[in-house]
Amino acid sequence: MEPFRRKSAEEILASIMKLHRGRLTILIGAFSGSGKTYHMLSEGHELRRQGLDTVIGALNGAESAETVSQIGDLESVPGIDWSTQETSGTDLDLGRMLERNPEVALIDDLAHRNRDWARMPTRLQEIEALLAKGISVITTVNIYEIEGAAEMARSWTGVNVPHPVPAHVLELADEVRLIDVTPETLLERAAEGRLAQPPEWLHRGNMARLRELALRLLAEDVNETLEKHREELGLYGTSGIAERILVSVQYHWNGSILVRRGQQVAKRLGGELNIVSFNIAGRRLAGEAEAFRKSLLLLTKKVGGSFEELPIRHRRQLPSRLMGYAVQQKATRIVLGHSRQSLWQDIWKGSVVNRLLKITRNIDLLFVADRAHSEGERILPAHTPSRKPNKRYRRLTEHEIREQIGQIRRGSFKIYIGAAPGVGKTYTMLREGNELLKKGVKVVVGLLETHGRADTMAQLGLLRTVPRLQTKYRGALLEEMDVEAILQEKPEVVLVDELAHTNIPGSLRKKRYEDVLVLLEAGISVISTMNVQHLESLNDAVEQIAGIVVRETVPDRILREADEVQLIDVSPRALQERMKAGKIYAADKVEQALGRFFKLGNLIALRELALRELADDVDERLESWDRRDSLRGPWRREEVIFVAVTAGPSAERLIRRGFRIAYRLKADWYVIFVQKGETEGEHSEARLDKLQQLAERLGGSFLILPRSAGETPAAALLGCAMQKKATQIIVGQPGRIGLLQPRQRAFVPALLRSARHLDVLVVADYDPVRSKPEPGEA
Repeated sequence: MEPFRRKSAEEILASIMKLHRGRLTILIGAFSGSGKTYHMLSEGHELRRQGLDTVIGALNGAESAETVSQIGDLESVPGIDWSTQETSGTDLDLGRMLERNPEVALIDDLAHRNRDWARMPTRLQEIEALLAKGISVITTVNIYEIEGAAEMARSWTGVNVPHPVPAHVLELADEVRLIDVTPETLLERAAEGRLAQPPEWLHRGNMARLRELALRLLAEDVNETLEKHREELGLYGTSGIAERILVSVQYHWNGSILVRRGQQVAKRLGGELNIVSFNIAGRRLAGEAEAFRKSLLLLTKKVGGSFEELPIRHRRQLPSRLMGYAVQQKATRIVLGHSRQSLWQDIWKGSVVNRLLKITRNIDLLFVADRAHSEGERILPAHTPSRKPNKRYRRLTEHEIREQIGQIRRGSFKIYIGAAPGVGKTYTMLREGNELLKKGVKVVVGLLETHGRADTMAQLGLLRTVPRLQTKYRGALLEEMDVEAILQEKPEVVLVDELAHTNIPGSLRKKRYEDVLVLLEAGISVISTMNVQHLESLNDAVEQIAGIVVRETVPDRILREADEVQLIDVSPRALQERMKAGKIYAADKVEQALGRFFKLGNLIALRELALRELADDVDERLESWDRRDSLRGPWRREEVIFVAVTAGPSAERLIRRGFRIAYRLKADWYVIFVQKGETEGEHSEARLDKLQQLAERLGGSFLILPRSAGETPAAALLGCAMQKKATQIIVGQPGRIGLLQPRQRAFVPALLRSARHLDVLVVADYDPVRSKPEPGEA
């Protein structure tokens, strides 16, 4: 930022023109029927209540009873009906709308093509004309109608959009919001006759893929906004949310293995892939090296990565150049091969690996296993065939039968998730509860937290709340959800707010999500709410983003146990406006919230985190249906991951990282603590119990590994890894995460020398303050 620089005439003119221009809001859906028009009309009514002159310019499905009731008393400007022998339609009457000159126009279907003889061929051009006259517009579009996404959608589903909306429109919009809906909800609406039956190409699997595409596209758009915001604040480097994988290759036979491994990791983590090669300036490539170079260029193009060649003067310059380039590229992980040097060669020639370990900041290092002996030297590694046994004809055990019967009897579980408080999760949950009540379903409110919000209280409607259980604690009378009363009442559906809540000490169960599991097991369906920052494995990411440690968390498996997970999306600026209007917290808390958790950068980052997390959840569900064409692609390797921890303060962070990596890679995983040899004290035992509880809560196994006299920690760890057939070991950066004792600082280099047959991920510590790096800075 340059706050004291005088603005140019062009900048001043652009700012003045923006003042005269209307505001553009785009509501994106994954497919037709997702509720875009409903939300557009709801927002129109809200604006009208605020005194803004709001009219309808064009509407899809205006003849349906549901849409007619939603229109209510909103004024409509009639469109232009037209027909030919082949088709018919209704176009926006731009002339009438300009003559009417409202403050806000509600215009459906941004991708609409006008009649051939219209003055403007597209609705987008008409909307731009309205914006230029100072009229704000709220409009809608499906993800498969946007340029770029349209091509992907056509390859998956066969749907053809001949004139997609240019992608740059999203950049021009003042607000882009996703209207998320699950395939299950859409199919239910269609079955009830509230929507037209989806076309054949829009089956459940395609809906899920389009939904994931919408989530990821919007996450990328949010990420660009976040990076601009961080640069304005003087913060550089990665935000810690979007993954960017940088593969460092040499023109050698294993270069293609590194690229393939980088591609697999990038796909599973939903990240970008870049490949870089550093070569001695002026040195001509030998014939074999040139052949490897050509093959890598072809492979990079095939896997959708970018490739760059950069010169260095000598080998010793490689670590600093690589790290400087990684920082400039905002890489989160560097993929490279193991060193083949011995300890004496490291001392004599200098170790590139050791230098990288010392200078790395905020970037993980993944050393890929040298599989020359098992796979042979080749340019393109073959795909590993699936080794999963055929279970179609296997007889179920008694335990498996009981488990499946329990699943059949279990209630349905739906979670509304948001990026922050105030996005509308509780509001939406209550609205759905009232809709179910109208259908004759027995619905009760088990626990509701309105935080004094009038809009939320108004949405309660006819829903009845089960009285809370009152408990005395330290002289105060506190209230919790009365699970026993709900079980006795036997409703069909119960609404439970704030899933991550911790119950009063002494309660039968510690967490509210545990209460919900009891209700589900009793056959009662549950609709609940939570924020993305309450997921256990994201605890460190949220602390990195917002500087706040979230105390109340739920295990990630709870999200997987839900039958439906739906995102409630709101733009950060709109959320701040709600905060200032007193719609989220009481007036005396507004300034404090805006200065801390509700800072613009925090909200943008949390929104991106929520979009990416839900996109991954959608992809996991696609894979659970045995689909081989999910967006992240199949994972063909059987992985076993070891997470090596000490009793140090950063062990939890390593465990959470280990879980997220293992979950994305479909891996079994273990948390390993190597004993020092002497007897551990009571303090250490309590610490290890805490780490074990975290590992097991996230679905891992915790092992305390004794070692014999004279055995190094690296040797003990590798011995256990061989027994468990580990394929990847995750450790902390030397001297930063956990391994702080002087005698332990050689642990990671020793492990890397001995574990060249395994992948080793070195997780970097996080440095929250970063200045802009100079070119080549290390």
